[in-house]
Amino acid sequence: MSELAYFEFGATPVEYREAWDLQRRVHARRVADEVPDSCLLLEHEPVYTAGKRTAVSDRPFGDPGAPVIDVDRGGKITWHGPGQLTGYPIIKLREPLDVVAYVRALEEAMIRTCAEFGVSTVRVAGRSGTWVPGDERGPDRKVGAIGARVARGATMHGFALNADCDLSWYDRIVPCGIRDAGTTTLSAETGRDITVVQVMPAMKRHLADVLGYLTWRHVYDVGVLAGPPLEATALPRARQAAAPRREAATTAAAPAAAR
Repeated sequence: MSELAYFEFGATPVEYREAWDLQRRVHARRVADEVPDSCLLLEHEPVYTAGKRTAVSDRPFGDPGAPVIDVDRGGKITWHGPGQLTGYPIIKLREPLDVVAYVRALEEAMIRTCAEFGVSTVRVAGRSGTWVPGDERGPDRKVGAIGARVARGATMHGFALNADCDLSWYDRIVPCGIRDAGTTTLSAETGRDITVVQVMPAMKRHLADVLGYLTWRHVYDVGVLAGPPLEATALPRARQAAAPRREAATTAAAPAAAR
């Protein structure tokens, strides 16, 4: 399809399991070609998610102050929460599947978004995500993380870009299993407050562009994507969160091999 549909949950942080349930529902409908390629955009309530390669030594010891949830994506443990833009693209990849190209596209979208705010970021060989290169302030610092899964030809999970989150949450784990690097935010790198609300429009433009969509649009009722049945609390909450966001946009982009 040539169009990407975005659903934004709004400013209220979303509990992880609620969003994961919605992901699975949208994914099932995308596999069945009942909905277009889509992307859920949100901030989470504080949570640690442990991917399939998470080692015991990577996990927090004692009470970390937030739930630790084992998930079916690749990678190791990371944190999600307020001040971090999390995106879950649910798209059908072209045959033959090229998951590496898809991950590189997500990285490119974050690199371009960071550049709009004056933060120069790069890829680091052997490590997914988006990085601020090491300098006099310290070693390489991850500002954008990726943890994806492809099931029945369609993607799940996705990316997380740190805008102005509390970095002390990362002190309780070994983020992504990497011990010789740090984490950062756009706000920390620039010395000024950069919020998720500010980052959102740039991320939407660049993500649609690098994935090769000719147009993109907003969906204001998550039920249009997830379909019935939804849990009793999920649909009203999502509708309420999305109601203030009544903008519409279209952007041109060249086809990309990643989609």
